[in-house]
Amino acid sequence: MIVTITSNDENQRIDKFLKRILNDAPLSFIYKMFRQKDVKVNGKRVKIDYILHENDVVDIYIKEALLEQFHKDALLRPVKADFPILYEDENILVIDKPKGLIVHEGEGEKRITLQNMVLNYLKDKKEWDPSSLATFVPSPAHRLDRNTTGIVIFGKNLPTLQQLLELFRTRTQIEKHYTLLVRGITPEQGEIKFALLKDSEKKMVKVAPVEKGAKPALTRYKRIKAYQGGFSLVEAELLTGRTHQLRVHFAAIGHPIVGDSKYGDFKINDTFEKMYGLKNQFLHASYFKFKEIDGKLSYLSGKEFISPLPEKEKQILASVSKW
Repeated sequence: MIVTITSNDENQRIDKFLKRILNDAPLSFIYKMFRQKDVKVNGKRVKIDYILHENDVVDIYIKEALLEQFHKDALLRPVKADFPILYEDENILVIDKPKGLIVHEGEGEKRITLQNMVLNYLKDKKEWDPSSLATFVPSPAHRLDRNTTGIVIFGKNLPTLQQLLELFRTRTQIEKHYTLLVRGITPEQGEIKFALLKDSEKKMVKVAPVEKGAKPALTRYKRIKAYQGGFSLVEAELLTGRTHQLRVHFAAIGHPIVGDSKYGDFKINDTFEKMYGLKNQFLHASYFKFKEIDGKLSYLSGKEFISPLPEKEKQILASVSKW
């Protein structure tokens, strides 16, 4: 089998590339291929950590029966691609995620996910083919909880996704803000620095010392508006990206997010559900900015994306302001 590397598959180790093609093969089989010199690039034997470049020609010596056994097409579950697009180019797709939709497969849902919708969308546009030997699957660079709305960014090719993941890891060249409604009147601005520990079994996160395995977390916020009924509309910036960070941080300072069924004030949640039908956290990923960046995505430097509050949340704020 001969594969020519495109820009979609460059800048990755060759063993990872093979693992993507032979996605059902054990790692021992892939390592054995290198030992037996069954993998060559541009006619020459390469080490297992060789980094692929665009236009490299990869020769993979494998029997047809083994290829059929070890290569499985990317699984694409048909679903209507129904999501608002804030921005799109050949590298990225910026989506305004609605409430109730999970980003990745999980939580008992395998078909109706944002990623599956995106894959169907790109397949229909003929930008991605699940039946080819193309190894990359377009994916989100970050995630939002099922019931958090707002901006999610997908990488359409491997180099783009790699750079996006690095930008989200370091967080020095991006800016990401959320809009949330919390109980009580917060200070006009502040920082929350509690370290967070994830309990995978309970699917909960709690404040804990770093010495006990908690990871440092930092949130910066400013109050947009105080409501006489005892609520604050807040804009929060994530300087780290821990699971449930905003939900736990604001609960820890005595200002839980309205509607939060895990960390919130259950009495207030009940009131908002009865009055407005709000069944989940009032939390919206409202703003994203690329700062000065280099590399493949340098053309996005200074680019901003804004997602307005959903209509239900707007109506809730209009009503709360009259309390």
